[in-house]
Amino acid sequence: MQRLRLANITAVLGLIVCSCLAAAAEEFPNRTVRIVVAFPAGGPTDFVARLIADKLKGQLAHNVIVENKPGANGAIGAEYVARGEADGHLLFLTTVGAVAITPHLTKPNYDTLRDFAPVTLVVRNTTILVVKPDAPVNSAKDLAAVAKEKPGAIPFASTGSGSMPHLALELFQSAAGVKFLHVPYRGAAPALTDLLGGQVEALFADAPVLLAQIKGGKLKPLGAASATRNAALPAVSTLAEQGFADTSADNWYGLLAPAKAPAAVMARLHDAVVAALDAADVREKLVQSGAIPSPTSTAEFGKLLADELARWGRVVREKNIREE
Repeated sequence: MQRLRLANITAVLGLIVCSCLAAAAEEFPNRTVRIVVAFPAGGPTDFVARLIADKLKGQLAHNVIVENKPGANGAIGAEYVARGEADGHLLFLTTVGAVAITPHLTKPNYDTLRDFAPVTLVVRNTTILVVKPDAPVNSAKDLAAVAKEKPGAIPFASTGSGSMPHLALELFQSAAGVKFLHVPYRGAAPALTDLLGGQVEALFADAPVLLAQIKGGKLKPLGAASATRNAALPAVSTLAEQGFADTSADNWYGLLAPAKAPAAVMARLHDAVVAALDAADVREKLVQSGAIPSPTSTAEFGKLLADELARWGRVVREKNIREE
């Protein structure tokens, strides 16, 4: 009899929990949903966030806005969200850097796996190797051959020490058995300016950053640090296709929420974002920008977070990379 009572109580409690979760999902959102971006307005991350936010307004039948909180390689925005309200109304559209690289360079006041709950991967951004159009090389293999003749002498730009372009360079050097002269900049704009001006010879950067200048003939692409070719640049072979293994360095963007956000709310957010990414107009705009729409399940994105955190931690340690 006592066991029967306990079973009945358990069943009732289960119904109450399910009812509460359903109610939470039905009541969400009840105010403006904010998507935090850890970079200034106008950049590629901001572009993707605003594109998704605009489509989510219809999916969630409520206002969705983007808040820019730049600084500290994404740590300022990440910490703000990690300590924010965990009810689904505060989200973080992050690049791989803030959650998988920065934690190994500094000691931020957040823990990627403890303080965030994955919603979905949003896009992948292929990291492209470029040189000036008149450079006497036509592939990453050509560039590696030149570097072998001039070890440590060819100036190679990055968007900053510990940035994804820097890590792509480190992977390329290891795979090719060569050494370039690393020249870190504070962002893509000054690195591109000096590349076009001839102060440096090569650069890795995200496809959305480079696409217009590549198509305009101002930059020559030599290879993609990715597992697959980018649809916007189908003629550009991957570094792996050119014989350089373990050189994938996609700068993906993903959507996170504070860790204690209700499961039912998270499920609704996931479905709404995936629907937004599947919309034809959104997909077209993303592909045209050079980004690759890449929605996943929450479990798949959670695994990617853990895998990338471990992988880039190994690279940072092995290469003794320090933030400047």
